[in-house]
Amino acid sequence: MAKKTLTPQQAKLPENKKTAQLLSHQADANGQPMTTDHGVKINDDQNSLRSGDRGATLLEDFILREKITHFDHERIPERIVHARGAGAHGVFTLYKSIPELTRANFLNNTENETPVFVRFSTVAGSKGSTDLARDVRGFAVKFYTQEGNFDLVGNNMPVFFIQDAMKFPDLIHAVKPEPDNEMPQAASAHDTFWDFISMMPESAHMVMWAMSDRAIPRSYRMMEGFGVHTFRLINAKGESHFVKFHWKPLLGVHAVAWDEAQIISGKDPDFHRRDLWEAIQNGSFPEWELGIQVVPESDEHKFDFDLLDPTKLIPEELVPVQRIGKMTLNRNPDNFFAETEQVAFHVGHVVPGIDFTNDPLLQGRLFSYTDTQLIRLGGPNFHEIPINRPIVPVHNNQRDGHMRQTINVGKASYGPNSTGDNFPHQVKVADGGFSSHTERIDARKIRARSKSFFDHFSQAKLFFHSQSAPEAQHIINALRFELGKVKTLAIRQRMLSVLAQIDKNMAQQVAEYLGMELPTKPAQLNFSIPADGNPKDFESINKEPTIRSSAALSMSNTIKDNIQTRKIAFLVAEGADPDSIGQMKKALEKAGATIELIAPKLGGITAGKQQFNIEESLLTSSSVFYDAVFVPDGDKNIVTLSAQPEALHFLNQAYKHCKAIALAGKAKELMALSHITGPNTKKDAALLTGNTEDMIQDFISAIASHRNWEREKERNVPA
Repeated sequence: MAKKTLTPQQAKLPENKKTAQLLSHQADANGQPMTTDHGVKINDDQNSLRSGDRGATLLEDFILREKITHFDHERIPERIVHARGAGAHGVFTLYKSIPELTRANFLNNTENETPVFVRFSTVAGSKGSTDLARDVRGFAVKFYTQEGNFDLVGNNMPVFFIQDAMKFPDLIHAVKPEPDNEMPQAASAHDTFWDFISMMPESAHMVMWAMSDRAIPRSYRMMEGFGVHTFRLINAKGESHFVKFHWKPLLGVHAVAWDEAQIISGKDPDFHRRDLWEAIQNGSFPEWELGIQVVPESDEHKFDFDLLDPTKLIPEELVPVQRIGKMTLNRNPDNFFAETEQVAFHVGHVVPGIDFTNDPLLQGRLFSYTDTQLIRLGGPNFHEIPINRPIVPVHNNQRDGHMRQTINVGKASYGPNSTGDNFPHQVKVADGGFSSHTERIDARKIRARSKSFFDHFSQAKLFFHSQSAPEAQHIINALRFELGKVKTLAIRQRMLSVLAQIDKNMAQQVAEYLGMELPTKPAQLNFSIPADGNPKDFESINKEPTIRSSAALSMSNTIKDNIQTRKIAFLVAEGADPDSIGQMKKALEKAGATIELIAPKLGGITAGKQQFNIEESLLTSSSVFYDAVFVPDGDKNIVTLSAQPEALHFLNQAYKHCKAIALAGKAKELMALSHITGPNTKKDAALLTGNTEDMIQDFISAIASHRNWEREKERNVPA
């Protein structure tokens, strides 16, 4: 066994006392079997107990309940995951009724607006961490419907790291700061995370998403949302369809550069929260369309992946997304704690017409969410906190408990009863009562995963092969960064084995950066398999995807037809040309952009006969906060900016991060003083020079394109 290290206080104790103290407070698992908290040896810690390998998770699984319960109660009072978030109120409106699919009222009434509250969040970091961490983003929507609350608790990525809820505590323990030193914060670039991932090939698909630009969104307003799991829609006839939920942002899906994200984290860790708040405050209400992918129950097994596997998505080429409604966020919270912090989402909050499937990750979440709210929000009455209350009356026989607010009247708190005329009474399905979908169950109790879950690489390949060249390079760079922070060579080696099964060229580029050889024979590690299982029966199938690429998986195919809400920096100083400022400002604001003037100092500047107020200076601001940069003409203006190192750095940084830059008239001289030069400068559509009026439309088009990522190939900018 490993030698124990004594604290200074323990070292002063007599020998017999030292041993006693260590044994009382330390647990060394080296060489020991796994047990429950009551000492029973565990045969399988990787799979929950189910009614058949694709069946529902059983409540009697005391090993799962103990593991999840302990995990849910590890942190108080902030959330264990999704601790750092921002929220907003809004409304959902339906485009068309879908009675053939569901009897849910809010999906069949185009006349009413359904109130919503949305919370966006990072996953791994604490409340005090940064918005710009490389991380999954939570995207949770609470619909306050006329039939009760429906919570669509999702992420900005459509798949997840694991297939079974039994593995969730392990995943989060691995990605959280390492327990011996509590580092790093809000980051996955460390040994424990990649140690876990390298031995869980089911995570391969999600790793591609997490290493992509999707993990560093430009704003909450410009990211997609997904329900992740496969749910059911049930119509009035009791007919079932499988469904995947999507949120499609009307501003398109955009990201920042990784270097830019790291700078923003230092300069404004509240970047995403501030962006959301200011957009709503300014009346630029964020909008998403709700989309659904629908699969008839008869087609459940027609795909080469399992619909119940949360590490898989349904390619939109196979099942198109139907857009059925729009969500608009139009009001900021009045009190962050009372609303954003106390809102309690629950994947189990469904309404008649929406039901669950036997997705083993979903099944575990159904237990975990209630358990988490009990400890985090003080007890069983968390639903009585105003932000969590449904807009319809609540009547049942639950009573009392910590923080009870409802004053129930009458004698009856039981049913059936005669003292209260048997109220509250049960409701027939025909009258809106909830009824679970009838599903035949005829299976053995078993801890196992369906063989249909063991294709771990085909969709990881699909995602990587769907990326544009710049996006693919960003994934490679992210893996280089992350694995470059891993200190244990064996973990790097295992991870290279996993990457080689996704794309050998990608893996080779990562290996070369790490100074390592790519394994010639990839290891096939899968610790989801029971120790006593037959390995040949459970080998992952490393097959090619049915389709080579999917346009929906690349952000290069997102909306690029407007510049609404984009923030444009105008670099100005005394003597700037007022016509140059005015012409560009008028055109950009008409197109929906926001303009901020940035000068060497705060206060104001004189341009011609006009006075311009300056609220941001080169000291207080940075190019990373803006989508594009404009420098107006003016002799004195250019002379002043030329002598400001911060102004030249501002331009260098914007160029390095591939943003649109427009230099009017003599502002072109700044190029020679900065480092905006190179073989591609003349053909860079996002780098404009000339007369202000002549380049307005080209500048708007360049901003709408978001970034000129092609600039990364040849740039050499010390910013």
